[in-house]
Amino acid sequence: MGSKYQQSVRGCLPLWILMLELILLLVFFFFTSYGTYSKDQKELLGTYRGFQDVVIIAALGLGFLNTSLRRHCWSSVAFNLFLLALGVQLTVLLDGFLNHIFFGKININLTSIQRATMSATSVLISAGAILGKVNLVQLVFMTVTEVTAFSTTRMVAKRFLEADNHVTMMYIHVFAAYFGLTVGCCLPRPLPTGGKEKDQTATSPSLFAMLGTLFLWMFWPSFNSALLTIPDERKKAVFNTYYALAVSAVTAISMSALIHPKGKISMTHIHNAVLAGGVAVGAPCYLIHSPWLAMVLGFIAGLTSIGGAKVLLFPHLASGY
Repeated sequence: MGSKYQQSVRGCLPLWILMLELILLLVFFFFTSYGTYSKDQKELLGTYRGFQDVVIIAALGLGFLNTSLRRHCWSSVAFNLFLLALGVQLTVLLDGFLNHIFFGKININLTSIQRATMSATSVLISAGAILGKVNLVQLVFMTVTEVTAFSTTRMVAKRFLEADNHVTMMYIHVFAAYFGLTVGCCLPRPLPTGGKEKDQTATSPSLFAMLGTLFLWMFWPSFNSALLTIPDERKKAVFNTYYALAVSAVTAISMSALIHPKGKISMTHIHNAVLAGGVAVGAPCYLIHSPWLAMVLGFIAGLTSIGGAKVLLFPHLASGY
């Protein structure tokens, strides 16, 4: 089967991307430097462990989560890594230019790279709504546009609404979801015949998509607590996220079996709902003083996610596979 790109585009596309990378390299050369790190070695290692968890969420969790498309399985993993690597570079520069009032070089440290990785996750979440419908050129354009919009939104929230880093980052779920839906609505309809085939999901549940869900479920407490600096707040964020995730997972699996006429569990429901508790508790996770409140949020999130998938988005899933 031939490529969907014209021969001229196939030859120029890698050169355009390499040109963009060279431009980023030059900007890093002239405008960035490594900042001094005042923390002790023990605290540095703790920050690096949290940074590793965020990278696992972005590279493995979201990468494998999008492997359920029939003709787009391994391409989803490759595109996910490509968008993450490109998005992190762009976001480091954007955060530096938008948040530095005085002119000078941008100081890069582990915390700034961690924030950039979390911001680039917005692109990976949005891409889940359009993979199989777009090509690499459109994904690159979406990456540049979305990280710019998200970084600008965070800067406005911090400077004019006086929101802290944690709160501005927890908007990422709503921002990425609506951005992905907006991009999907802007795509031409109906999709070409080849596009429709690539947009179809696999007839059997994807083992790798479930693996991505498990990565996300295990490391989501690290994502919700990554930008909190006070130890007590970070502890509450980890505990409350875990309780909310546990309840939303139990609720999602139970509800999936309940709404199925034969009592089967829909893996699509599981992918969509077991993380709902962690997303719902993200912004207030460090303010909740009792576990039962986080568990209530997880319960409501699990019910809402399954109900939305059943009634609004995927009514055909009740018939099972």
